Amino acid sequence: MTNRAIIGRGVVGMAALLLAGTAGATEFRITMPTAGVDASTDGRLILIITPDATREPRFQVKLGADAPQVLGINVDGLKPGGSATIGKGVLGYPAEDLAQVPAGTYTVQAVLHKYQTYNLATGHSVKLPAARGAGQNWREEPGNLLSEPMKVTFDPASKSVVTIPLTKVIPPVEQPKDSEFVRHFKIRSERLSKFWGTDVFITGHVLVPKDFDKHPEARYPLIINHGHFPADFGGFRTTPPDPNTPCVPAPRFSEPCYNRIEEQEAFDLYKRWTSDSFPRFLIVEIDHSNPYYDDSYAVNSANLGPYGDAIMKEFVPALEARFRGLGQGWARFTYGGSTGGWEALAVQMFYPDEFNGAFAACPDPIDFRQYTNINLYADKNAFWRVGPFGKVPRPAHRNYLGHVDYTVEQEQRLELVLGDKSRSGQQWDIWEAVYSPQGPDGYPQRIFNKRTGEIDPKVAEYWRENFDLVHIMKRDWKTLGPKIRDKVFLYVGDMDNYYLNNAVYLAEDFLKTADPPFLGEIAYGDRAEHCWNGDPNQPNKISRLRYHTMYVDKILKRIEAAAPKGADLTSWRY
Repeated sequence: MTNRAIIGRGVVGMAALLLAGTAGATEFRITMPTAGVDASTDGRLILIITPDATREPRFQVKLGADAPQVLGINVDGLKPGGSATIGKGVLGYPAEDLAQVPAGTYTVQAVLHKYQTYNLATGHSVKLPAARGAGQNWREEPGNLLSEPMKVTFDPASKSVVTIPLTKVIPPVEQPKDSEFVRHFKIRSERLSKFWGTDVFITGHVLVPKDFDKHPEARYPLIINHGHFPADFGGFRTTPPDPNTPCVPAPRFSEPCYNRIEEQEAFDLYKRWTSDSFPRFLIVEIDHSNPYYDDSYAVNSANLGPYGDAIMKEFVPALEARFRGLGQGWARFTYGGSTGGWEALAVQMFYPDEFNGAFAACPDPIDFRQYTNINLYADKNAFWRVGPFGKVPRPAHRNYLGHVDYTVEQEQRLELVLGDKSRSGQQWDIWEAVYSPQGPDGYPQRIFNKRTGEIDPKVAEYWRENFDLVHIMKRDWKTLGPKIRDKVFLYVGDMDNYYLNNAVYLAEDFLKTADPPFLGEIAYGDRAEHCWNGDPNQPNKISRLRYHTMYVDKILKRIEAAAPKGADLTSWRY
């Protein structure tokens, strides 16, 4: 996510505010402003408590041993000047209850993540956070209310109350502007607008070739780079890095100045993109953020609506008409990593004639027998491996040595704190929102209980028949195989942090024996973490910045092999 300058960034107003005349607090009373807000507000009220006073608490929320304390409640019809209380009995993470938080001096902050009501075409009314320009990031979503960070002395044994006033409203995000190489394209989707009962738009950030405007006769292949919400086209810059830019470290890669590496790679992309030898393509990154997540997963869904058809039957044809795409399946490709890796494989399978290759790196689970490390069809519980005399927690995240950072239960609890009814905007909830049938209340049916881990086998069966990609390949290979057997390229590290390699192994088991034979590629990175994407010569920290160029040679070979007689193979090779 690109950082943006918004009000309230930084630790400001750090004065201690202790009420009720005591030196502690057991409850937090969060108050609405009396003016400048809607007549009534629905949403999720999130409270963060942290010993770290160096930056705003909202930007510290994460999983792991050094995570801050987070608690959350729903508010409905909260009026100007009104208040809501978070105290004992409210579910939290890492501690489940405020009573378990040690006494001490902390910095606290509250955020109200606003919901709006959608009257769906299914007849249900649901309250969800609208996508307002920040990629469903509750910390930065325009219109959300927040408090100044403040210091409190907390004592779980006292009977005091701390009042936290919500005083700021996050302003709108500035929209990106067109440039010589990056253009922006937006359409209203008829299909999605009908489903959601309100106008829904899809936006594309399009990287156009060198001299695009000077060659009106040229028509171009289209590459869709699927993945998480893009604020703009990422990883491309026309100027060299500034050596005086302050360093921003990347602990994951043990790099003290990773931002400078990113800037250099972005400039290198520009130089290669504009070189005489580079083929001229269109590459688009799509903003299809929605009320459940920063990305729709590019498929038709009972809960998100027909995003697959909206993208492929509305957005792509309009984009190709506007930017002179060739408009044929042999000249379309897709790639991505993680979420984008799953999407790349899914759209190649669900729209097999519309793409000529899918390069899927570190894809989200493509076989639900290894839903990370859970077998949704055989296991009864997602949180625990259960034996006759005990149980063992399932890990959710590891490093390349296998050291575990947090468990599945902990990850689910944080999501539940941030939002119930699949409304957290986090990873497991969007899988649920995309893959599950719609429940009687209009929200996604749970694949498993967020508090106990108990798996619902009926929901799992729905997932299997509709979104288990390996199962669908097996089921439909007689007709699907001839169309995609040479179009699928899978790459994953064998120590993927989220165990995503497990499902790829199962895909490989099937594809090795498939009839007609599989002619694509599957490769693993030795001890490579998330998100290894097929380059055996570069570490993740570099290869992840080269998606836009690393599959070009294979794409050109696919075009040469699949283009029909008389196809335009020259106008875009100037």
